[in-house]
Amino acid sequence: MSLFDEDRIDCHCHIFDPARFPYRDDTPYRPEGQELGTAAQLIRVMDAYGVRHALLVGPTSGYRTDNRCLVDALQTYPARFRGIAVVDNDIGRSELTALRNAGVVGVAFNPAMEGVELVLNAGELFASLADLEMFAQVQVVGDQMATLEPWLARQPVNVLIDHAGRPDSADGIDQKGFQAVLRIAETGRATVKLSGWQKYAHEAYPYEDVWPYAHALLRAFGPEHCIWGSDWPFLRAPERMDHGPLLALFEKIVPDAQVRRQIQWETPRRLFGF
Repeated sequence: MSLFDEDRIDCHCHIFDPARFPYRDDTPYRPEGQELGTAAQLIRVMDAYGVRHALLVGPTSGYRTDNRCLVDALQTYPARFRGIAVVDNDIGRSELTALRNAGVVGVAFNPAMEGVELVLNAGELFASLADLEMFAQVQVVGDQMATLEPWLARQPVNVLIDHAGRPDSADGIDQKGFQAVLRIAETGRATVKLSGWQKYAHEAYPYEDVWPYAHALLRAFGPEHCIWGSDWPFLRAPERMDHGPLLALFEKIVPDAQVRRQIQWETPRRLFGF
């Protein structure tokens, strides 16, 4: 059986469709050219590579809290997609419920770009997410998780750690931010995305300097709390990227087909209700 015949769910994709859904005027970055990717284009990529479902993440660039493009994709392809929205911390309960009813399963927080206070000031929102059985997705960088981990560990919500916690691959497994990522696995309420290698690798593809971090996360979280994502359409990528080589890379990092199936199919199907 070919690698591309394996059942899988891509747990980190973005949609950029400014022709139909113009960007916010105050966006810090305006994806264009090869960075654009509509829902229909993503479906074609998924079909070519055996990706049966995808988790769409609302981007900070382009749209941030404007979730119209995301919700349109969820409503157009309800069997294929679930969503992670970006919202203001003071969002009303009714609006959050409406997003959930549209196929949104969680909310993204991006301290990597907006600072740790974004999360530390979101206690009421985290409580609402827990009540609605939605996820809090957190993207940190460097040592930010060392600050956030004690606070996150006290929250009742299920947490998704974005892009392996984005450690600095030059600083080693023992760096305090990455150790905090490993500790949060002990709550039993955290799942980590094995994705975004290019964001914290210092080496080019196949990013071998980040493999030890992936293996450490697998040991700490177990395949039942690990998921995989491509990061399509590869916003601000340092070099040319594509879905196929990323799938081949994941096969090298996780050579056991049963473990891969757990990470790429069973775990996300359970978490996100596909």
